[in-house]
Amino acid sequence: MTLGDMNKQREISAYSLSWEQALAWRMKRNRLVERAAPSDLLSVVSQICGLHAQLMSTAELSLWARIEGLGRDALQEKLWKHRTLVKLWAMRGTLHVLPSEELGVWVSALSTYTNRGMTGHPKLDVLTEAVGRALEGQVLTREELALEVEQITGVRSLSKLVHESWGWPLKPASFRGRLCFAAGDGTRVRFTAPTTWIRDEINKRDWGDALCEVTRRFLAAYAPATIEDLARWWGVGPARGKRMLAAVGEEAVQIDVEGQPSWVLKRDMREMASAKSANTARLLPAFDPWVIGTLIGKPTASRCSEVLLGPGRRAHIFSPQGWVSPALLVNGRIAGVWSHARESGRLSVKIEPFGELPAWAGTQFQAEAERLAEFLDCKALSFTGVSPQA
Repeated sequence: MTLGDMNKQREISAYSLSWEQALAWRMKRNRLVERAAPSDLLSVVSQICGLHAQLMSTAELSLWARIEGLGRDALQEKLWKHRTLVKLWAMRGTLHVLPSEELGVWVSALSTYTNRGMTGHPKLDVLTEAVGRALEGQVLTREELALEVEQITGVRSLSKLVHESWGWPLKPASFRGRLCFAAGDGTRVRFTAPTTWIRDEINKRDWGDALCEVTRRFLAAYAPATIEDLARWWGVGPARGKRMLAAVGEEAVQIDVEGQPSWVLKRDMREMASAKSANTARLLPAFDPWVIGTLIGKPTASRCSEVLLGPGRRAHIFSPQGWVSPALLVNGRIAGVWSHARESGRLSVKIEPFGELPAWAGTQFQAEAERLAEFLDCKALSFTGVSPQA
């Protein structure tokens, strides 16, 4: 490294940012200030590190929050018709939708999991191999997959695992690139091999390079972040999170965000330092990537939690049963929760702020409710919880 490079490194590392600057930048990166066009759908999914897909309806609304003029069936078409998106178990062992052309990076990184049935479990290794073989060139329901596994292994207990358990026995096959979801058959879930579904080989990467790329992607969307933030999002312990960040090397720099030592990509530092709040309010659905990417994990793990959510509010968003509530987002901070219901062509939207909202936020939330009614093809709207003039 030259003297000039060293001086530049010191200059960047000396930055101190406010949370207002950091969140303004992060909202812009998440397409929550200037929404994307429908033609950018795949780019949006890539930028935010995939869609959380425990419920497909919430994944659709995560796109709706970020894309102007999104078609009601756009996500379904990309998944099941064009197959440019793929659904599988990914980070933290939860369901995600990821771009098909990027699957090699994600699978190569996911294959490093050691704490989710990936190593030390010979029975699951046998099951995983059997699942992979069964799905090659085939699309199977859970029942059909269970029968194929029994025929391949001759072990009835493995068949019962597939048939009677929801997801955990199949996750290792997903992490290894041997399983993804296919279009359902009515109410029945179906599975296949990724190479069968996307009709192409998975361009796998060296696992170390893949983990570096995943770390870059996380920081490009959710910085400034701590090692613990990265580790919780990826679903590993702090020690592995530290190694992931260290592997990125000088591409990442540590900064101070109102007393919180955090990490950002060096290439994003100047843009972040010049970011300004645009007074933006958004309705985020349940399980939105913004909430997962910034607040998943224990409430004491990062001071960021109190900044973004406020003390004593965590139980309003994260339930003990794993539910992540829809959130009111005001300039990057979670300012309340909301709900909606449809009946006979009428949409009811109720917002529940944690405190008083600025007038501009109330106005924007009503506009958001109107956008949602249009997206869901509802002819009438009932909006309650705050007056735009409050």
